Formats: sequence, structure tokens, C-alpha cells
Amino acid sequence: QVQLAESGGGLVQAGGSLRLSCAASVGTFSNNAVGWFRQAPGKEREFAAGISVRGGVRRYADAVTGRFTISRDPAKSTVYLQMNSLRPEDTAVYYCNAIVWGAYGRGLWSWGQGTQVTVSS
Repeated sequence: QVQLAESGGGLVQAGGSLRLSCAASVGTFSNNAVGWFRQAPGKEREFAAGISVRGGVRRYADAVTGRFTISRDPAKSTVYLQMNSLRPEDTAVYYCNAIVWGAYGRGLWSWGQGTQVTVSS
């Protein structure tokens, strides 16, 4: 099974930016749509952003629309999440996973370790 690894999280002040990366440590997701999810303390994991197989279509949760941008670089087999204008409520562990386009509630593969994003006020 494909294994994904997330990186790029950290501590940032409100209004700041971070760019998360998602790469396959085992296998490839070049033929899959990919989503970013996040899980805040005490809450369920939720969908944040998704990108189609070829990168031409993107979808965002209402909470991040206009602030986050998902992209993918086939040459590097990496999916990115650029997060701008961060808010304290964006604090969460962020995960990536393959998704079925249109079914954004779950990932297809086992979850990785995620990367922690903490936004201070």
C-alpha cells in the first residue's frame, strides 16, 4: 500500500503562512486525486482541500476557501497546501490521503503521522 508522509507544519502567528508538503514514501499517488484533511484537538478529522488527478480541478472546504491553495507537482510526486492568512482555528494536525473525487469524507489509504500546525493569536 502507498504510504504518505506530510511535512512543513510548525508554529506561526495569526495572519502568517505555511506550506505543507505531501509525498509518497512508498509507492506513488500519481494516478489518484489527493486531499488534505485536518484534525483539531477534540474534533473529528475533516476535509480541507482536494485536487484532481491531473491537477485541473480543486475543491475547498468553506472554512479555508480564499486562504488555502492546493497544488501538485507531478515531477516531484508531491502535493502542496499553501496556507495564508492563518487563524487560531486552523490549529490542527494536517494529513494527506488519496481520495475518491466527490467523496471527500474519507481517505483511501492508511493515515500517516500528519504534520502539526499551530497558529497563535
